[in-house]
Amino acid sequence: MKELIEKAKTLVEALPYIKEFYGKTLVVKYGGSIGGQELHNFARDIVLMKYIGMHPVVVHGGGPQIGNLLGRLGMKSQFIAGLRVTDSETMEVVEMVLVGKVNQEIVTAINSLGGNAVGASGKDGRIIVAKKIDISKIAEDGTDIPEGADLGMVGEVEMVNPHLIQVLEGAGFIPVIAPVGFDEEGRSYNINADHVAGKIAGALNAEKLILLTDVPGILDEEKNLISSLTEASAKELMKRGVISSGMIPKVRCATEALREGVNKAHIIDGRVEHALILEIFTDAGIGTEILI
Repeated sequence: MKELIEKAKTLVEALPYIKEFYGKTLVVKYGGSIGGQELHNFARDIVLMKYIGMHPVVVHGGGPQIGNLLGRLGMKSQFIAGLRVTDSETMEVVEMVLVGKVNQEIVTAINSLGGNAVGASGKDGRIIVAKKIDISKIAEDGTDIPEGADLGMVGEVEMVNPHLIQVLEGAGFIPVIAPVGFDEEGRSYNINADHVAGKIAGALNAEKLILLTDVPGILDEEKNLISSLTEASAKELMKRGVISSGMIPKVRCATEALREGVNKAHIIDGRVEHALILEIFTDAGIGTEILI
């Protein structure tokens, strides 16, 4: 009986959050480094969110899968400030992995648990109009950029057209978006999935942006979790190298999303069972919340 009462208390704790987020859009970025049983758990959480009246939109990465295939093809991976340098041959692999493999794996996982997910890339419905990334912007926050560096076909979001996503939401579907965009001349771009998630969250006026990764959140010098972090503090930690590599674009996109009208942004550990449920429906939450 005691165990049943504890379960009931958990449901009661979740009630105000269910009411608060009912009918709201929550954009969730699913990291490509999370897979296996974690994907099953993630998909179950997404289906639950939809069934109780929320509108989850999933944006996913796929960096490890891209790196694995490039390695099998004998192609080297190079990174600058956490972003993969992408030539035309690499771009073909990026699209193959993100759109043809990872996207469909997530859609299948959600649908197998009773959801109605639809996969799309940023090219579909002109969701993401992109342009070549301005590398000088990356250097503005103190990130060390090699002289003459060129990321190739790495893009940034110039415009988000949310119409297709809104149509899918209105019809009861869960959109699953691969972070590939194209420009007005039809050139494809590999875009950081965190950046895409932040921009889509802003365009949808999302209630929350939640970035799932394979670490507990943002850690300090002693590797302790920072539960709450302001933009100014984050920039200082970047300059000191405490925040580095792939965490840099996560922090950058979170602060940009908040400036564009998203109410809250979080970086959480997607390996934790029911990570989304713990963040959304409990008083304590998990991970790191980013503040302006």
